[in-house]
Formats: sequence, C-alpha cells, structure tokens
Amino acid sequence: MSDVRVRFAPSPTGPLHIGGLRTALYNYLFARKNRGAFVLRIEDTDRNRFVPGSEDHISEALEWCGIQPDESPMKGGDFKPYRQSERMHLYADYAERLVVAGYAYYAFDTQEALTARRRAVESKAVPFTYGVKNRMELQNSLSLGATEVARRKETDPYVIRFKMPERNTVVTRDLIRGKSEIDCALLDDKILYKSDGMPTYHLAHVVDDHLMQISHVIRGAEWLPSLSLHQLLYEAFGWKAPEFAHLPLIVKPVGQGKLSKRDGDRYGFPVYPLEWQDPQTGKRTAGYRESGYFPESLVNILALLGWNPGTTQERFSLAELETAFSLERVNKSSATFDPGKAVWFNHQYLQEKSDAVLARDLAAILKTKNLEKPLGFVERVVSLTRMRADFVRDMFEGGIYFFAAPDSYEKKAAQRIFKPEALPILQSLEREFARMSEFSREALAQQIENWIRSRGLGLGRVKSLLRLSLVGALQGPGLFEIAALIGRAECLTRLQRAISFVVRH
Repeated sequence: MSDVRVRFAPSPTGPLHIGGLRTALYNYLFARKNRGAFVLRIEDTDRNRFVPGSEDHISEALEWCGIQPDESPMKGGDFKPYRQSERMHLYADYAERLVVAGYAYYAFDTQEALTARRRAVESKAVPFTYGVKNRMELQNSLSLGATEVARRKETDPYVIRFKMPERNTVVTRDLIRGKSEIDCALLDDKILYKSDGMPTYHLAHVVDDHLMQISHVIRGAEWLPSLSLHQLLYEAFGWKAPEFAHLPLIVKPVGQGKLSKRDGDRYGFPVYPLEWQDPQTGKRTAGYRESGYFPESLVNILALLGWNPGTTQERFSLAELETAFSLERVNKSSATFDPGKAVWFNHQYLQEKSDAVLARDLAAILKTKNLEKPLGFVERVVSLTRMRADFVRDMFEGGIYFFAAPDSYEKKAAQRIFKPEALPILQSLEREFARMSEFSREALAQQIENWIRSRGLGLGRVKSLLRLSLVGALQGPGLFEIAALIGRAECLTRLQRAISFVVRH
C-alpha cells in the first residue's frame, strides 16, 4: 500500500446527488490508481439539517456503483469512528488550542448586532466582513479585557473565530488549478466552533483529515473559496497540509448554473443514483437505478464529466478507469451534463449483455405486471427486441404484445387496413393457421407467403393485416418470429378478435 489516502465526506442532509457521486468516484479511482486507501466519512455535525435515511442512501448508492470504501462507518478501520457525530469530543479541544496559540479568539457579538452592522456597512455599497479591518471594533476577546472576557464566557453565548493573519497574502496550490494568492484583508475570520458546542465544517474536516492521515483532498469546486482558510488552519496547527484538488462543477444541459433536481424534473432525467423518498412528504423521486440505467453506464458518464483520457476512447469499465484515471487530465472548466449521452451509454452497455442476463431483468418487470412467462420464452423475446432498446423496460413496453394480446388497435392503421374487404382474408388466414402441421418461423414464412401468392394478394398488404391483428400496431421485429413465439393458439385468438373488430366496424 502507498501513502495515498483520500476520503469522500458527505453530509447526510438529503439524497446523494450525481455530483457528489462523481466526487466519490474520482476519489476512489485516484486511490486505486495509486494503490492507496479510499475512506468514507460521514460529516453529520449539523444536526439541524440531518435527514433520516440519507446515510443509508449514500452507502447503498456507492455499493450499487461498485465504489467500495476501504474504511467507513460500516466497515470500520484503524482511524474509527468514521462519523463526525461520534468524534465530537475532539473538536472543542482543538479549537481551544488555536485560541491559546493566538490563532483564534472568542467572539460574543449577538446576531442582532452583527445584522445591524452589516446593514450599515452594505448601505454604503461596501461588503461586510468580520476580519482584519474591523475585529477590534467588535465584541471579542481581542478587543475586550481579560476580566471581561472571563466574565462573558461564564454568562454569554460565544463562538470561536479564526484570526486571519495580518500579512498581505496567503498562497494556495491546487493540483488542477495551480497556484493562487489572496489578500488576507479580504477574508472573514470564519467561525470554527459555534455557540451550541458544534464545530463548523472548516474546523472539523481539517482535524479529521489530519488525524485520519488524508494525503489528498479531492472535492467540489464550491469549496475552492475556502481553500485559503483551510491552508491557514493547517499552518496554525503546525500540520502538513494534504494536497488539494477541486473538481469542476457539473452544470445543467441548457443555460447556466449547477445541475439541480429542478433541471432533472424539467428535462426528464434523474439526478440521484437511487430513488429517494422524502421522509417528511413521502414523495418519491426516481434515481438512475429505478429508471433502468445500469450502474456501469452511470459510472462511465460520470467519469467523463470533468476528466478525459487523452484518447478517443469513451467506453470504460470501472477496472479500466482505475488504470486510466489521473488528476492531471481533470478539467478546470465546468462539465455540461448531457442526458441524451447518458441514454446512449446505457444502450451500449445493454447491447453487451447476454440474452440470459437481460431476460432475468425483464422477467422481474413482468412479475410486477402479473405477466410472468417461462424464462426461456422471455429470453427469446429479448433476442428479438434488444437491438432497439435503450433500457430493459423498452423491451417490455415495445414488446408488450408478446405477453398480452393488444386491447386496442392503432387508430390510423386500423382505419386504413381493417376495411370490410379485409374480412375474408382474415377468415382464410385463421383457417390456414389452424391447419398448419408445423408452427416454426421458417414454416410460417414459407406456407403463409405461398398462400398469399397463390391467391394473387399483395404480400405487403396481407402482412400488414396480420401484423396489426397480432401486435395491434405496424411495428416490431419479424412478423413470423412474433407469430411463432406467441404460438398457434394465441395467434388464432388474436385473429378471431380482429375478425370481430372488422365485423363491428
């Protein structure tokens, strides 16, 4: 094993978004490429935003996609516990260490006082910050005497803020975006420890990453503005900082902005890997799994949303990605999500699967519809319908006539084909089907086509008449394949129904 250790550290505040799943995937791939460890840590210190079921949703989504953590709350590891709520005893001590060392301070400002000051400053078209320029004017342990501070700590709520250094700039380095500098005077003295005894993300994740020996922090670009603070926190503790890499945003298919659930609802595609049921409303939102996507197709498209292999190859198994992936080929610019491409990937993976595998999935759909058939029959349906299918459900929806007689006929086709002069042809077809000694595709093709020619009928016309009778529409694979598969008895039943329809109309 190498010294590479990375982590995916989601907050259980709702369902896992595919943007978060991509972050997990890139961390996993980087760990595997470098023979390192991939850690799942649950950052659940914000109990006000905690949503029951979120952690299970995250874990199940990772498992479905084959992204297996080496260490996690479920699996354990040498650096347990892996839930921040079980590490709460650590954070207050580290926050106090920073105060003692002069890198942080107590702040007693009320929310009302800060709101009033912010309004006064912003009324002059100047952004409000709590930092280098004004902290000595506010209510904190830097501006108050020691006696007053001791008294207030006993009686008043307070937070612990990081003390931004008064030097000119802080220099940060990102493996994807390179070096940058920012003026410390422009930065807030961020809260590290809240008055309710809870750490903020800024403190908790730095402490945990250090204690868990995380070597690389690979996370979303939304955390890039906080990189300078996190760099300074490592310096304040005297710890070696991990290397940072901030991934590009995944943006909506049309327009500007980060991909959201609203975009998925608007354009008709999932944004969660798995179905999510809101614990308050009970509303269910379908995920990629429930929408019929294969996990390997979702993994494939997510891998290419922000990373490219430097070749024309588009199709990658998870094992191939583990070998090919590198942070050097991750883009800086945002990646536009293309739902059509996601469907294309799923089609490609479906075509690679065996009839037997697809038949099991199709059989599961049939069971929910009370249309169960022998697995061998279902496998033959798969072989006839798979080429045009993007999803397993397409083979059911497009081939429903294999499993149940049509309950209606496509209106325009019926008006054109089921005319009164079709009645004797249908009746003769019924008699011909009944007398056939063999009912294979080959026998049907030979005998019915000979029968059509012997009567001087148009081949296309009679085939359309027969197809509409059996299928209910002018679609589907080979006509005689359909007839042979559904069998003589079912064909006769459907022809009799078509005859009755023509008689009535």
